[in-house]
Amino acid sequence: MTTTTQASSGPVWDWAAGHGPVTGALSATTGCLALATTGAATGMPPAWALTVGAAGAIGHTISSLRERLSARTIAMRSASWLVGAGWTTWAMTSGPLTWAALGSLATIGVGIGAAARTTLLYEEARELEAIAADERQVSRELSAERRAIAAEWVDRVQRVCHITLRIVAVETWPTGTGFTIDAELPAGGTTYDRIAQHSAALSADARLPHGCTAVASRGIDQGRVLIDVTTVNVLAEERTYPSDYTPLSIYTGIPWGYRTNAEAICVFLREQCALVVGPTGSGKTNMVHVILAGFARAADVLTWVIDLNAGSAGLPWARPAFDTNGAPVDGVRPGVDWLASTYEEAVLMLDAALAVGLRRKVAYQGLMAQANTDQLPISAKIPQIMLVVDEGAEILTSTDRNMKDLAKKILEVIRMLRAMGVRTVLTALGATGSVLGNLMIRREAKARVCLTGGETEGMDLSKVFPGARGLRPDQAPYKGAGFMGTPESAAALFKVWRILPNQIRDIVHATTDIHPTLDAISGQAAGPAYATRWDADRTAWMRDTNHAPNTVADEQPSASGGGLKLSALRGESAEEALARKFRQQIDAQFDTFTQPATPQEPDTKRPAPAGLNLSALQPEDNAARQAALALLLAAGPDGTGASAIARGLAEEHGTTRQTVVGWLKTWTEDGTAVRVGTGTKTRYVHRNRTPGNPAEG
Repeated sequence: MTTTTQASSGPVWDWAAGHGPVTGALSATTGCLALATTGAATGMPPAWALTVGAAGAIGHTISSLRERLSARTIAMRSASWLVGAGWTTWAMTSGPLTWAALGSLATIGVGIGAAARTTLLYEEARELEAIAADERQVSRELSAERRAIAAEWVDRVQRVCHITLRIVAVETWPTGTGFTIDAELPAGGTTYDRIAQHSAALSADARLPHGCTAVASRGIDQGRVLIDVTTVNVLAEERTYPSDYTPLSIYTGIPWGYRTNAEAICVFLREQCALVVGPTGSGKTNMVHVILAGFARAADVLTWVIDLNAGSAGLPWARPAFDTNGAPVDGVRPGVDWLASTYEEAVLMLDAALAVGLRRKVAYQGLMAQANTDQLPISAKIPQIMLVVDEGAEILTSTDRNMKDLAKKILEVIRMLRAMGVRTVLTALGATGSVLGNLMIRREAKARVCLTGGETEGMDLSKVFPGARGLRPDQAPYKGAGFMGTPESAAALFKVWRILPNQIRDIVHATTDIHPTLDAISGQAAGPAYATRWDADRTAWMRDTNHAPNTVADEQPSASGGGLKLSALRGESAEEALARKFRQQIDAQFDTFTQPATPQEPDTKRPAPAGLNLSALQPEDNAARQAALALLLAAGPDGTGASAIARGLAEEHGTTRQTVVGWLKTWTEDGTAVRVGTGTKTRYVHRNRTPGNPAEG
C-alpha cells in the first residue's frame, strides 16, 4: 500500500483501495477521455474502442454472475462499459476536446456515479435480508425443537406430578449436555417442591441415561420453577484437573469440580467454612488435593493443613520445595504454607491461628474503618488463612482427651475468626448424625460436598443438605462423583476432577510466584512456631522412610518390661512383621502350608498338606514387586507394559499379569510411574525416566 501525505497534515490516499461510486465514475470518465484523445491524435480506428467496451461488459457480466449479484447491478456495470465505449468511439471521430464532447462525458460520469451508488445500497440491503432470512430459519427450527420439548415436559409433569405447567422458555446448554425449562406453576399455592420430590420418577419417565437427572429448583419468583434436565452423562468419564493454572482469588471463587452440564462450579469461602463428606474409596483424598490446588492458585490465600494420618494430604504439596536434606529448593515454595502431621504440631498451628485472628482484630481497626467495613479487607498483602483439617469432623466427635483439645481449638477458630479472614475446610468419612450433630458445623459450613461413589451406608443426604429433595446416592455411582451445595448454588450432582502427583508437582512449581506471604502483623502474632515451621528438624519426618509411626513398639517381652520388641525385624516394615506373625500363628494352628526350607534346616519331615495357602503373602512377593519395579526403571523413557513385565518375572517368581497390573495401578496413583497411551498401546514409564526429569540420563 502506497500513501502520500502532506508534510504536517492532510488527506491520505490509499491507491490499493477499491473504487467507490465517485472514484469509480471519475476513473471511468478520465479513462475514456484519455483514450479518445490518444486515439484521435494517432488515427486509431474507432471500432477498437467499441470492441474493448463490449469485451469489458461481457467480462463484468460473467464475474457478477459468479458473485451472485442482482440483475440491477449486472445491468448497471454492463451499461457503463457500453456507454463509455460508445462515447469514446464518437469522440474519436468528432473530436474529444469540444464542449459538446466534454459536457456529455461529464453527464455520463454523473450518471455512472449515481447508478453505482444506488446499486451498492441495493446490494447491501439484499445481503442484510439474506442474513436475516437465515437467522429466521434457524430461529424457526430452534423454536420448533423447543416447542416439542415444552409440550413433552408439560405432559410428563402432568402425568408424574399431577401439576399443569405453562412453559415460559426452554434454554439449551452451550455444552450440549442438556437443557433448562423455565415454567410458571399453577395458581393455588403450588411450590417447586412438588416437582423436586419427583425427580427420580421424572428421570425414569424421560428414559434419561444413568447419571442424568431432572432436577427442579427455585425460579425467578416463588411462582416459577426451573427444571434442569441432563441428557449426557458427563459424570461417567474421568476428567483431569484443568492445566490452566491462572491466578484465582477468594472473592472470585475457587473451582472444586463440574456440574452435569460440564460447567465448573466454584465456592466462595471469604465468610463461610466448608464440609466435605466421603467414605473410603469415594475419592475424598483426591478432592482434598483439588481443594489444595485451588488454594495454591489463589493470590490472597495461605493454606494450613492438619492431617494426623502422617500428613499424607499435604506431603505432595510440600516435598517439591525441599531437597533430600530438608534444605529449601531455590525458586520453589511449598504449595501449602504449613503442614501438621502430629498432635503437637496441630496444637501449635491452631494456637497460631487464634493468635493471628485476635491480633488482626485490634491491629487492623484503622484499615477496616478506612474501607468502611466490619470485615478485614483480604488481599495479597493481608491473605486469608484457610485451615484444611482432614477428617476434622471426626476430631470434633472424638472422645480422646487430646482430640477433644484439638476440637475445642478448631471450634474457636470457626466461631471467632470469620471477620478476620480465617476459615476452615473439614472432611468427614460419613454423613451421619454423630459427625453432623455439631451445631457450629451445620451453621458455619454452608459450602457442603458429599462424595458417594455409589455408597449408601452412612450417606444420609438429608443431614448434609437439609430441605433438598430428590437426592439419592445411586445417582452418583462413580468415584469422585457426588453432590455439592453452596449458598450460591443449590445441592445437585457434580464430579471432582482427577489430579495425580505429577500434576501436583507441576502446580507447586507453576504457582510459586502466586503465593502470598503472611503479613508482618500476623507473622509476629504467630510467633516462632510459624517462623520455624519449615526448619529441617521440624520437617525431618517427611524424609524419614525407615521410621513407621504409631506401630507396635515391641514383639517380645524385654528384660526391662514394657511390651514387645521388634528389633529383630529391622529389615522389614511393621505391616510386614505383623503379617508374618499372623501367618505363623495360622500355620501353627491349621497347618496351612510349609515354610520354604533353608539350607541350615532342610524340611523333610512332612509333605505340604492341602488346604489354605497363604504363600502369596511371603517375602518372595515383595521380592517380585521390587524386581518388577527394576524392570520398569530399566525400560527407560520408552516405558514398558504389564505383559512384558509379567514375562520377565514368570521364570523366577511366577508372577501373573493380573498382579503386575495391580502394582502398576498403585504406582501410577502414588506417582512412582506415569501412564502413557490407552488401550493396547498403554505404556508405563518410571518417574525417574520421564523426559525432563533430572534423574533421567
